[in-house]
Amino acid sequence: MKFFITGGLGFVGRKLSEILVRERHQVTVVERNPGGKPPPPPGVSVIAADASRSGSWQDILAQHDAVINLAGVSIFTRWSKSKKDEIYNSRILITRNVVDALKARKNKKTLFFSTSAVGYYGFHGDEAMTESSPSGDDFLARVCRDWEAEAMAAESYGVRVVITRFGVVLGRNGGALDVLSGIFRLRLGNRLGSGSQWFSWIHEDDLASLFLFLINNGNISGPFNCTSPGPVTNSVLTRALNKALGTIPLVPPAPGFLMKLALGEFGDFLLKGQKAVPQRLIEAGFGFTHTDIRKALADLCRKGGQPEGGS
Repeated sequence: MKFFITGGLGFVGRKLSEILVRERHQVTVVERNPGGKPPPPPGVSVIAADASRSGSWQDILAQHDAVINLAGVSIFTRWSKSKKDEIYNSRILITRNVVDALKARKNKKTLFFSTSAVGYYGFHGDEAMTESSPSGDDFLARVCRDWEAEAMAAESYGVRVVITRFGVVLGRNGGALDVLSGIFRLRLGNRLGSGSQWFSWIHEDDLASLFLFLINNGNISGPFNCTSPGPVTNSVLTRALNKALGTIPLVPPAPGFLMKLALGEFGDFLLKGQKAVPQRLIEAGFGFTHTDIRKALADLCRKGGQPEGGS
């Protein structure tokens, strides 16, 4: 198959590109500033374009059998009014442009993966969130709900649409674990607030495998929680990562009120979290390899060049 990936030179995009090329698929990625990113994996073609704007890249997209939409401004910053607009608009406009390009593939067999996040569900404490759970009403939930609605519009052209609601992707060469490991190696890694908030995560290898699983199961569509079936609290995550890195924190837990003061609404988001479970993937027969956060982190830290138990 011929795959077109928006945000394909990012952390997740590179991982998926490598796997797809290995599976003998053709891969083209679009990036606004590819010169500012590491070079693409071998065999991957790159288009320099701003996907939030209409352009000739849409004609190229229409020549592909499948699209994976990963692009969007990072949420990991203080949410000012202008930053919230940027977070929202980047996702809505890019997805709208992708769907507009898919019009040209009407009545052709086409697969469209569009990213979302488990933030879709809002905050429900210890309640497990499945794909049938309702959307929340906070900022990130509204972003995800509108983002998904834009993507689902492609169904009117006969496109098979799969919504991938990501938890936090843990991987070896970037993403959240790269940032967290740097902090924890400085012995600054401790729980956030009470530490009782849920952390829905997924190992990068399971994420890549589930994409291949969904590609090869052409009769399923709609939303899927892309998370491990073993969500953990922030306290458990903190202990597991310190153990994997062989570190002991020198700082006390971060007080919730200071996080809210420093990060505003985003700080409040970090203190709540979601307990998402991948019910539809399990029902469809997908088998996860990494379900224990301790073993997953030990695996990632070891294979990332840091010996297990090292400092």
